[in-house]
Amino acid sequence: MKEMVRYGFILMLICIIAAGLLSGVNTLTRSKIVAQALAEEQAALKEVMPQAANFTEIKSGQEVLYYKALDSQDNLIGFVFKAGGKGYSSVIETLVGMFADGKISAIKVISLNETPGLGMRVAENSFTRQFNNQDALSLSGVQAITGATISSRAVMDSVVKKAQELQELIKNDK
Repeated sequence: MKEMVRYGFILMLICIIAAGLLSGVNTLTRSKIVAQALAEEQAALKEVMPQAANFTEIKSGQEVLYYKALDSQDNLIGFVFKAGGKGYSSVIETLVGMFADGKISAIKVISLNETPGLGMRVAENSFTRQFNNQDALSLSGVQAITGATISSRAVMDSVVKKAQELQELIKNDK
């Protein structure tokens, strides 16, 4: 019994030391992690709307609703928004660039955990480039991936749904 208490105490000390070290490393690296996440977000925004010189966040509370894409003279080019839909085995999040006339400039899949070899193909360029210059409210020219119909539909439906919501937000802002 005495030995079990001693092992329990040693294990508790190891856990306290490990937790302290993890906390210290987290504190030291937090600013770098945040800076890297912002840099990745800016790169992704530039990827879906390469014509834009800068982006302005439009928020509701703490939540970013969408970004306004502006040229170097601060003229509105379009909008960038995140869309998410339930795929076959995970939520698929995309970043969508949309011109002011409602045509999609590009999309980028930013988060998914679908079936390797099938559902993961929605992140491939052969699928995402179909969205370029499509009307965001219809996506009539986009073909689903054979064998990954659920994942393809999730991306397409989420883009259309979020584009409709964005159109309403824009109307109300004017």
